Amino acid sequence: MRDENDDYGSEKDVKILLDKYELMLKQNEQYFFDVYEFEELINCYIDEKRNITKALQVCILAIGQHPYSVVFLIRQAQLYGSLNNIHKAMESISKAELMEPSNPELFLTRGGIYSQMHEYDKAIESYHLALEITDDKDEVYMNIAFEYENKNDYKKAIHYLKRALEENHENEYALFELAFCFDADGNIKESIEFYNGFLNDHPYSHSAWYNLGIAYNKSGDFQKAIDAYDYAIVIQDEFSSAYFNKGNSLANIGLFNEAIETYRKTFEFESADAVTYYYIGECFEKMEKYEDALINYNRAIKTDAELADGWIGVGVVLDCLERTIEAVHYIKKGIELESSNADYLYILGDIQQKLGFYDEAEDSYRKGVEMDPTNIEVWLELSQMLYSQGNIQLAIVTIAESIKYVPDAVELYYQMAGLKYLEGKNQEASEYMEKALGLDFSKHEIIYELSSSLKENTFINTLIEQYRK
Repeated sequence: MRDENDDYGSEKDVKILLDKYELMLKQNEQYFFDVYEFEELINCYIDEKRNITKALQVCILAIGQHPYSVVFLIRQAQLYGSLNNIHKAMESISKAELMEPSNPELFLTRGGIYSQMHEYDKAIESYHLALEITDDKDEVYMNIAFEYENKNDYKKAIHYLKRALEENHENEYALFELAFCFDADGNIKESIEFYNGFLNDHPYSHSAWYNLGIAYNKSGDFQKAIDAYDYAIVIQDEFSSAYFNKGNSLANIGLFNEAIETYRKTFEFESADAVTYYYIGECFEKMEKYEDALINYNRAIKTDAELADGWIGVGVVLDCLERTIEAVHYIKKGIELESSNADYLYILGDIQQKLGFYDEAEDSYRKGVEMDPTNIEVWLELSQMLYSQGNIQLAIVTIAESIKYVPDAVELYYQMAGLKYLEGKNQEASEYMEKALGLDFSKHEIIYELSSSLKENTFINTLIEQYRK
């Protein structure tokens, strides 16, 4: 006799069971299956064939042959829930509750259905009832945390995830979910404190070291992030994600050769992926090793032709190699794949301007700021180009529009001041210049990027000296 904790048998046994069931359907007959065989058939249709409707059909037959087996009523409720038939799902749970009211799966399933209905408070209530009668409390605490996440109450979600870890400190899912919640709550400092405290008690948790590394990386403490990833790797030397993230941190502090070596280490433990090739290419690009960057960006798009960043990377490097006309094709392909990315349009505008296609460049810049009106660099580049083409009035209008969207951007006031001086309206220009100097004196040389002639402007020099400290 099989133990209920054992698998049904080999793949061959499962196939024989499945063939027997499907032959029964084909011949419109009735065969008897025991509880474990029905469970195997349900799992087979869910896991292998991805056919919820057939799994439900098996479940209904199982209830007919084993009417006192609560497990099938619960599975039926779960399957109805998957098909969004909430009424029947609740009906099945109610029947199961009459037969076995102390089964924690009842409350877990009901909680899941309430969650599906977006009735998160009722879901939480059901999960709390499950807590009173289950031994797997960490999983229930996690379910409660998820409902608080659904309510955007990340502080309470964090509380219950911590409870889950108190029950089972090896619950890696809880460790990772905590990182998400700390981030969503905007509390990276607390995240760092929590993982350090957790590691004091559980120093061999590679997942905790990994998440600590992520927290340090987000806080900008890249060296501590690298140290944390190293601990994770020492504990689990084939931890590909830790190598990848360590590579990111190394790149963030300008150690590009070390970053490349670390990124490549991931290929020893999993198939080479497009994103890793892209980051390797980016490191080479930052070191101005453009041929090597091109090789890796091309590997990225060969591995995944849908990776927009890869196409953009090729285009940028081709431009750096003075192959600017070729670059346009790749930039446009990247935009085609990710049409809502304002930065891509900025890059395209720069290349079009470089090629002398000013109307096309203006169109690209304007589309870019339409998508992201807070992108200061695009506004500045657009107005600079308009001025250089002799259209100072439109350049001024453009900067005036940009200030409406980003009223605290000091760069825009310096740009407007410069344009007004060049227009000959010194009083208006000085007002903008004083505002800019008051906001951030250290950036005053931005005004000279518009035109070197402004370095000789008496009004500008006088104001700068007045604000110099």
